[in-house]
Amino acid sequence: MTADPLRDPELEAAVFRRLLVHLDARKDVQNIDLMNLAGFCRNCLSKWYVEAARERGTELDYEAVRERVYGMPYAEWKRRHQREAGAAAPARFTQAAGNKPDQTR
Repeated sequence: MTADPLRDPELEAAVFRRLLVHLDARKDVQNIDLMNLAGFCRNCLSKWYVEAARERGTELDYEAVRERVYGMPYAEWKRRHQREAGAAAPARFTQAAGNKPDQTR
């Protein structure tokens, strides 16, 4: 454990794994819903994962990372779980997009 337990990499990794389990259990929550409410989605997590690896000198395949985040290939997840967004969701996303830091888009 590191000197600051709040910054312990193993603890942070465990929290990330828990987040993935939680998102996997909530396939009913669509990415557009996450973006509108929290300013990030499963695809954002995938992009952050790739960026973090790149910052540490490792190149990762984006599709492989998305499979890690989604728990299956993205195309399969999309086919099985993504539903049509309600008419208001894209408008809320467009309106909310101006309030989000660049790293969350």
